[in-house]
Amino acid sequence: MITADAVIHGKRDKLLGFDRAEHPVALQLGGSDPEKLAMAAKIGADFGYDEINLNVGCPSGRVQSGAFGACLMKTPELVRDCVAGMRAAVRIPVTVKCRIGVDDQIPEESLFTLVDLVAGAGCETFIVHARKALLDGLSPKENRSVPPLEYDLVRRLKRERPDLTIVLNGGIETINQAQILSQDCDGVMLGRAAYGEPYILATVDEEFFGNAGAAPSREEVALQMSEYLKQQFELGVRAHSVTRHMLGLYHGAPGARVWRRYISEHAPLARGDILDGAVDAVRAVRVDA
Repeated sequence: MITADAVIHGKRDKLLGFDRAEHPVALQLGGSDPEKLAMAAKIGADFGYDEINLNVGCPSGRVQSGAFGACLMKTPELVRDCVAGMRAAVRIPVTVKCRIGVDDQIPEESLFTLVDLVAGAGCETFIVHARKALLDGLSPKENRSVPPLEYDLVRRLKRERPDLTIVLNGGIETINQAQILSQDCDGVMLGRAAYGEPYILATVDEEFFGNAGAAPSREEVALQMSEYLKQQFELGVRAHSVTRHMLGLYHGAPGARVWRRYISEHAPLARGDILDGAVDAVRAVRVDA
């Protein structure tokens, strides 16, 4: 998530730049001013993003102080106006990621009210984290796991609003679980599970979409990322900015500990070829085994 103000006033190449290999890629905006969000959405579209998403789900205190994120669940009319402004500024899809409610709201009312108002402004896709957010009583980390999941409510939303695209989010940890839950919605979104264990996505193309063909191995992924990192390093990007997001690549596989240790130990002075060294370290362990 990037705030609308940061997009408008910040270093856009650094904040918004991405590699062509990342398509399709969405830009998630945080904000509550329809005019600023429209400006930021237009900037994102001009950068080549495929989708603009409005964050109506983040519960952090910093976000609340800026009057956006999950606290916008309390002002669905404002969300509608924000989406209307963004849609008027761009031709690419504008979507919303939200919670089912916040604090003492009744989810059956808050979720449907928000969706109906925002859909009236032309939004067709909603990614719903199937938990309330307790803005005053829980930390952001606790808000990702403590409030109970209410998958049935999101399923009901899809049944009663069949013309909308409803994507289920929250607490999905395995591909099998994703397959089951996606039967009653248009899709599912994995967050922490995919971040902590990215190779969990290796079989998605085949299992969900029927695209035959072997997925690349972990080593092949690492070597492709190594070429990307070398390019970014030459542009002034710190290696750690890339490698810190790859610590879980070998999760559950032989060499996982060696992979994590090599990257962590070499991070302070890492150059663009650090992933090549990490791959060699894993290979050595496997040969010894």
